This record gives sequence, C-alpha cells and structure tokens, in this order.
Amino acid sequence: MNPSNHSRERQPKPLKVLFADDEAPLQELIADELPRMGCVVTVCPDGPAAVAAIEKQSFDCLIVDLDMPGFNGIQVIERAKDLSPFIEAIVLTGKSSKESAIAALRLGAFDYLQKPCTLVELQTRLRRIAEKRDLQKKLLALERRIQRAEGQRTMLGNHPSMEQVRHLIRKVAPTDATVLVTGETGTGKELVARAIHDQSLRCDKPFLAINCGALPESLIESELFGHRKGAFTGAEENRAGLFEVADGGTLFLDEIGELPIAVQSRLLRVLETGEVRRVGDNHPFQVDVRIVCATHRNLAQMVSRDRFREDLLYRINTFQIAIPPLRERQQDIPLIAESLVARFANRVLPTHEPKFTQAALDALLAYPWPGNVRELANVIEHAAILCEELPIDRQHLPSNVAAPTAGSYSPSHSRPMTLRELENIAIWEALDRHKGNKAAAAEELGISIKTLYNKINQESAARRAA
Repeated sequence: MNPSNHSRERQPKPLKVLFADDEAPLQELIADELPRMGCVVTVCPDGPAAVAAIEKQSFDCLIVDLDMPGFNGIQVIERAKDLSPFIEAIVLTGKSSKESAIAALRLGAFDYLQKPCTLVELQTRLRRIAEKRDLQKKLLALERRIQRAEGQRTMLGNHPSMEQVRHLIRKVAPTDATVLVTGETGTGKELVARAIHDQSLRCDKPFLAINCGALPESLIESELFGHRKGAFTGAEENRAGLFEVADGGTLFLDEIGELPIAVQSRLLRVLETGEVRRVGDNHPFQVDVRIVCATHRNLAQMVSRDRFREDLLYRINTFQIAIPPLRERQQDIPLIAESLVARFANRVLPTHEPKFTQAALDALLAYPWPGNVRELANVIEHAAILCEELPIDRQHLPSNVAAPTAGSYSPSHSRPMTLRELENIAIWEALDRHKGNKAAAAEELGISIKTLYNKINQESAARRAA
C-alpha cells in the first residue's frame, strides 16, 4: 500500500456542518471559510431550508441563527435532535437574544456565540466538537472490544437482596436522577452503574468511569473538566475532560468520598447548572451528563467531620442503591463461582460438567469474603490456573481460603522490632479485627485505602524477595 494513501485513510473524517442564517454576506463568508477549516458545509438561507436539508442527509454539527424566518433556530435544533440525537448545535444570537440562547443550551445545544463573532471563536467550537466526536467513537469501539472479550456482564444472584437491587435499577434507570450506589469494596458497584446506563434512554451514548481516589489531587480537576493548553506545567495541548466526552451519556464517579473538598465545590456547580469550565478557561459550556456515584464510606459521617460537603451529599443522594456484601448472600456463592470458572477457563463448559468438588464448595461457603465478589473472582482465577482439568478441588484454592487462619502474620519478638515491622503488625491486626475489610481497616488506621494497598503490596514484595 502506498504510504501516502495509508496516511490519508487514517486522517479523521471532516465535520459535516449545516449553516443556517438569513444574512447573505454571512452565508458567503461561511461557505468560503469553513472548508478552509477542514469542514464540509451546507449553507441554508432560512429555517425551512435547514429542516429540509436535515431530513435529506446527516450532519455532525449545526450552526444556526436564533432569529430566522419560517422556523427559528430552536425549532431547527429540536427537529435535528429528533432525527439524529448525536448532532451538535451552535447557536448564533444577538445581544437581545441571550435568554433564547440559554434556552437552546437547555435543549442540548453545544454552545452559543454572540454576533458579531470571529472566525477564531467559531473554529474553536468546531474543534471541540470534532475532538468530542472522535473521543466518543474511540470509546464506543473500546467498549465493543471489551464486551466481546469479557462477554455480557450481569449481576448474578437469587438472594432477595439482589432481587431488590435489580428492582431498584429497573425503576431508576429510565429517569435522569442522580444515583448513589453504596456497598463494601468489591461488591460490584460499577456493575450496578453500568446496568443503570444500559437500561436507560442514554444506552447508545458513552458510559465513562473514574475512580476518584486513584488520581492525585493535581490531576483530578483536569481529568474531570479538561484543560486549556498552557493552563499548568505539562498542559501542552487542549484536552477534553470526562464530563465533555460523556456528554449525552453517563459518568460513573467511583469512590466519590475520596474527592478533594476543592473539587467537590466544582462538581456541585456542574451538577446544579450543567455548565463545565475547563481548567485555565474563562468560558463555560453546557453538558448533559447523567451522574452515578459510588462509595464504600459513610458520607454522612464525613459531612460531620467536614470532609464532605453536605450540599453535595444532598445533590448526589437523590436515589440510593445499597449492595449487600457477599457474606450476607451465601447462597449465591456457588452460582457466581461457576460463572467465573467458565470465564477464566476460556472455553464453553458443558452444563452437566461439575465445576467444583464438594470440599472446594465447602471451603468457598465457609470463607467470609471480606473482598466480596472481586476477591471471589481472584480466587477462582487462581484455581483455574492451577487446575489442569475440572472439577476444582480444595487444593487448587489459595491457602487462606482453603484453610483460613486468623492472625496469619506473626513476626518474631526475640529482637527489637523495626518501624516497618511495627507498622505491619498494626496493619494486619486491623485487618484481622475487621475480618479482612480493607476499607474499614484503613479508616481505623487513619490512612487512605490506596495507602493501605501500597503498604500491603510493599510487604508482599519484600517477603517474595526474602
């Protein structure tokens, strides 16, 4: 293949833009200038012509004047959104029509420009729309690849508490209500968020997830809201944030209790107004994003300790879904374990083939599962690797599950202990007291769960090296 042809094929497709305005000089200017910006443009002199064009072909973007004969800009946008929900709209308005422009934003317009506007301003908006379109396409392609690799992800379990979770999901999914999912670490809070999205009217739009405790405070604002080039050291180009990329879809904020107070204030502003402002930018823009939050923490207690904003708690706690820990629905363990065997065995298993010996099942049922379904998945993967053929026996399970013992960490006291050893004793004793619940242990120790995981991993690495 010719390299030059290959590079042309890899270039992003140009934006297809419909421009509608009754001013002839402006029509001529746009017809000349937008192709130079890399767009394919169709120019219409009024609202009816714009609607007719929309009904004949698809567009990525509309640029419409609010005050046009026949149909005004808002009516054109409404018709366009009916035919193509993915289409983006920029409205042009005079100073006296600012309220109408805000009404258009509430209908889902991407942004508005006040006349007379510059070509640079228009090009900036079009570039943001192109960035958003390309990111959405990449995201959808990635989600399809993940789904093909992992298969359909469902919440398994026949326990009444799980039936209640599924009932609540069915009730809230078709609405736009903000949802707070609570439960211990590893219970499947992201699965609930995905189920809400999949059963909502936004199911064909992006679903994005972010762990609020996994990023340093210096990066979390940029990740959520985006930034402009030069906003801070290392910001070498404009970047769209997750709110912008998820526009029209669902944004899952996992471990929202870890969000810094300063970022909580900005998040509250977005939830109340729908306006997002990139870091380093003075001009906000409108987004339409459904928010699902999750936490393992008691947010009401955090409010009393001034670690979480009370007004933000009220805003995100419109509808709450609590996921039960695995130890409270013991009858579901065999069903979940068998489904995980099929995934990790990388093959379709005959339904009559036994997956576990009775000894292995007894061990799984006796274990308290402090890490919940996530820990169960890790255990089954471990067993599937060791087991050359089914059924999985007790000997294939990790030692702590096959024969759990309390107080497994006991360093020698025959010599003075180092600071690291004292720290490890405190960590393992806290884990024992809380039956392996890392979130509760971290809370007692006064450290973040991320710090606790780091210390456990460091100790495990030190033992392996020894």
